[in-house]
Amino acid sequence: MLQEIIEAIKQYNTIIIHRHVRPDPDAIGSQVGLKALIKHSFPEKNVYAVGEEEDTLTFLARMDTISDEQYRGALVIVCDTANTERISDERYQLGSKWIKIDHHPNTDEYGDIQWINIGASSTSEMIYEFFIQAKNHGFSCNHEAARLLYAGIVGDTGRFLYPSTSKKTFQYAAELVTYSFDRTALYDGIYNVKANIAKLRGYILQNFTLSPSGMSSVKLTKQILEEFQVQPTDTGQLVTALGDVEGICAWVIFIEEDEIIRVRLRSKGPVINELAAKFNGGGHPMASGASVSTWEEADRLVRELDEICVTYNNA
Repeated sequence: MLQEIIEAIKQYNTIIIHRHVRPDPDAIGSQVGLKALIKHSFPEKNVYAVGEEEDTLTFLARMDTISDEQYRGALVIVCDTANTERISDERYQLGSKWIKIDHHPNTDEYGDIQWINIGASSTSEMIYEFFIQAKNHGFSCNHEAARLLYAGIVGDTGRFLYPSTSKKTFQYAAELVTYSFDRTALYDGIYNVKANIAKLRGYILQNFTLSPSGMSSVKLTKQILEEFQVQPTDTGQLVTALGDVEGICAWVIFIEEDEIIRVRLRSKGPVINELAAKFNGGGHPMASGASVSTWEEADRLVRELDEICVTYNNA
């Protein structure tokens, strides 16, 4: 599989790299980290990273603006995206050939070439593994690629705290930090939050519910978001707020937007991605996302999550 990807990248002169909507550090890190690797290795190639920008992550990289015409005869690579509905910029369909690189469960088997590794901590970890295999085929890494891939690994492992962190993860991280980039600035960029976000985190910690099973939930309505002057897109920085609370084994945060209610699910043990799939979502066994249309539907999701926690505790 890696050999096929290597050959495809070497074959095409124009390569356009996508990732998922509402990007996190791993989405940006894997996407633009791969771009940096290819561009450093083959300066003559036209390599672009596209998609909508997330204001809190522009310190990592900015997106390219390209025309539809540039997709003609291009190789399209989609990073860190489980299904086509979540690909940012629908023009990925205009490319000549597709490659999917992802560490989520393969619920949507799109692409001419698919490299899926659900055991990887992050797609950024996979991109560095790809580089290790590609070194003998003319690929080389630079400081910018290392910075981006390290950021993606750090972001998706929660600073190496999540169970997905493996010996390989630490090994790759150790190799990446031998390159010259400012790790302090990187951590500050990922984890520093504005005062209004910090105050909303305080609201979450004061208002979460906790059932006997260890299931916790919080509802962030439009009114609450307006009160704290927080945009729904900024709430991704709050999803881990309940992770250190003793007695919680799984939690859900609801974020009310204009037309839907966004659902962010996290777990310390119970498998939650199957629940997310029932509510228009998906993801990892311990970290998933979904969406509901009404608060009644949200309450139903809470009840089902509580049942999952009860079953987990009684196993």
